[in-house]
Amino acid sequence: MEHNDIVSTDVLIVGGGASGLATAIHLADILEGSNCKILLIEKGNSIGSHILSGAVIKADIFRDLLPDIDFSSIPLNAKVIQDKTVYLTENGSFKLPFHPPYMNNMDNYTASLGQICKFLATVAKDKGVEIYTGFSVDEILYKDGKVCGAKTKDTGIDHHGAKLENFQAGTQIEAKVTVFAEGSRGYLTQKLINKFKLDEGKNKQVYSLGVKELWSVTDGSIKAGEVYHTMGYPLSVDEFGGGFIYGLNDNKVAIGLVVGLDYKDPTFDIHGAFQVWKQNPFVSKILKGGKMIEFGAKTLPEGGYFSLPKLYVDNALIVGDGAGFITMPALKGVHLAIKSGMLAGVAIADALEKNDTSAKQLSEYEKLINSSLIKDEMYPVRNFRAGFNNGLFRGALNFSTQLLTSGAGLFGKLQTHEDRDATIKLKDYDKLFFKERFEKRLEFDKVLTFDKATDVYFSKASHDEEQLVHLQIDNPASYKEVNIKLYGAPCVAFCPAEVYELHTDKSGHQELRIHAENCVHCKTCDIKSPNGAISWVVPNGGNGPDYDNM
Repeated sequence: MEHNDIVSTDVLIVGGGASGLATAIHLADILEGSNCKILLIEKGNSIGSHILSGAVIKADIFRDLLPDIDFSSIPLNAKVIQDKTVYLTENGSFKLPFHPPYMNNMDNYTASLGQICKFLATVAKDKGVEIYTGFSVDEILYKDGKVCGAKTKDTGIDHHGAKLENFQAGTQIEAKVTVFAEGSRGYLTQKLINKFKLDEGKNKQVYSLGVKELWSVTDGSIKAGEVYHTMGYPLSVDEFGGGFIYGLNDNKVAIGLVVGLDYKDPTFDIHGAFQVWKQNPFVSKILKGGKMIEFGAKTLPEGGYFSLPKLYVDNALIVGDGAGFITMPALKGVHLAIKSGMLAGVAIADALEKNDTSAKQLSEYEKLINSSLIKDEMYPVRNFRAGFNNGLFRGALNFSTQLLTSGAGLFGKLQTHEDRDATIKLKDYDKLFFKERFEKRLEFDKVLTFDKATDVYFSKASHDEEQLVHLQIDNPASYKEVNIKLYGAPCVAFCPAEVYELHTDKSGHQELRIHAENCVHCKTCDIKSPNGAISWVVPNGGNGPDYDNM
């Protein structure tokens, strides 16, 4: 007999990343000594297992969040001692004699955000926060049209949707306030935004995909605290993005390539471009003799201030990457995520004290955001990303005028478009396709460069076999006629984890095959597929990558 467990709490936080944990910690501090119950649910196997960032962090935020904690006990890595921007050509490089505006990282710290989150989770638990990992939450609960909590995913279902002997209905978690802290392109966050039209009148959110490897390198290859950001090769003037190289303690180095998903080529492969990038001598000399030890990928919301949705509804708030709190071109979001969580904690504490969690009362959260460092940092660069809609040269011109006009530029508020709408049909793309551009550099030696399957192995991604496939083709007939025939199944190229395979049989019939077990939960397919043809939904709890130091 089926039954639903029901759990009640004062505050439910969905997501155990930096913003969710900051919400829990700051709220617990404010309400210390009260009977307020704070419950945090994380879909990853453990706190940190789904967390990936570069990362170079503005670490002073931890002094605000953790005033009672010795700063030296926070597991930051190396303090930045050198910060350079490097322009790459195919076989050469030169260091820029200046920092591009907003790109200075001196006094910041390199870090594994996953390790930071593990540390924050111990702090939260010590303050009485209940944390449960390995539970996916796939449904928002409503009462009288208002959010009243969320429900964990049913388990014990086979890949056809039939219930197995071990079927267990998900738990309903009723809460006075629910905080959505799911990270970039959060599954429930998107449902909330769509249901209440929280993005009405806002710019479309735009994203980049970052692919990252962690390497162990030979002594002297790079100093801990050396930071390099690269521009140019292998990206063209029509592609937005760049690379990063962060020297870590113990002869480790974090490297990655971040590329805007508004590129035009339907065959562009960001993972492949990352492998090409590593072959530039400036990068390869650092990695020579080293060993790749971990891989991951994630998307980043880059739309900026004008793409922020309304952040509150009755009984619910949105924090962190799910809201889009990232500044460009600095590509800094960790400190903003933490700050948003802290401000959410302030607003929730005030609402609970007044016994009023209505949208009107919780609007205090958005007011706090707009009088904080979040707006102070995001508003001056509000037009930055949209200014690059039409390529590097026009983007640079737009940015230069924005610097002279406090961010306004010559045209006021610039618009963005859905990343998927930038993709051009195969027959209309009049430049070289990705493999033609780099045909001599896409043979991977598994020493310096790696194919997708090998990299996925180093993400430790795994998924239960008995469950509905969490990558869903919304209309298979339309997908075949449009996405395959007109665009060549772009997901095969843009997925960094080789989830998608375009199979052609002897008669020439083509079909898409999905290897969901490879998925690292970057959600690029949910963002970039033409016509929104693929939907990413949460798989079983504990599934996905199992990062250690990403």
